[in-house]
Amino acid sequence: GARALGVEYNPNMVELSKRAAAKEGVADKASFVQGDMYEADISRATVMALFLLTDNMRRLTPKLLGLTPGTRIVVNTFGVEGWSAEETHKVEGDCEYWCVILLYIVPARVAGTWRLPQGELTLEQNFQMLSGTLSSGGTSTPIANGRLRGDQIGFTVGGADYAGRVNGDIMAGEVKGSARGAWTATRVRP
Repeated sequence: GARALGVEYNPNMVELSKRAAAKEGVADKASFVQGDMYEADISRATVMALFLLTDNMRRLTPKLLGLTPGTRIVVNTFGVEGWSAEETHKVEGDCEYWCVILLYIVPARVAGTWRLPQGELTLEQNFQMLSGTLSSGGTSTPIANGRLRGDQIGFTVGGADYAGRVNGDIMAGEVKGSARGAWTATRVRP
């Protein structure tokens, strides 16, 4: 049921790809167009498969981070600078070059301030990694183990483990550990 769209700058490669798809019997599911990858509309993508050099990946990173949280990005050998892959696999056997596959999952955007019944959560975000503090009653407690995987969020504050989902300006989930129960946070807009 999957559908694929390939964007390639070289028109000869586009034709080669079309012929290969027809030969494999997937021409009705895979289409190829000549175009500029930096200008292509990728907003509906749920999976991106890329084999690009580091400079190309660097230039595409803002566009990739703009995709829907949870979108999977699979790249060959040349990763996204500053972004730790969720999974890395090395191809075994006769592989001599370009043998590393990396998986990235687009994280939700959560940087900023969130209001919880327990206080105010301030988050800083570096791709899927989070840091910040929970402030309540004049006391600020740093968060630990802050991480996103798509729209799934998790962090620890003072022995309480928060796990939940991000949906736009709302986060909700369960707390375990020193505190227990449901939690909800709402983004504070300036």
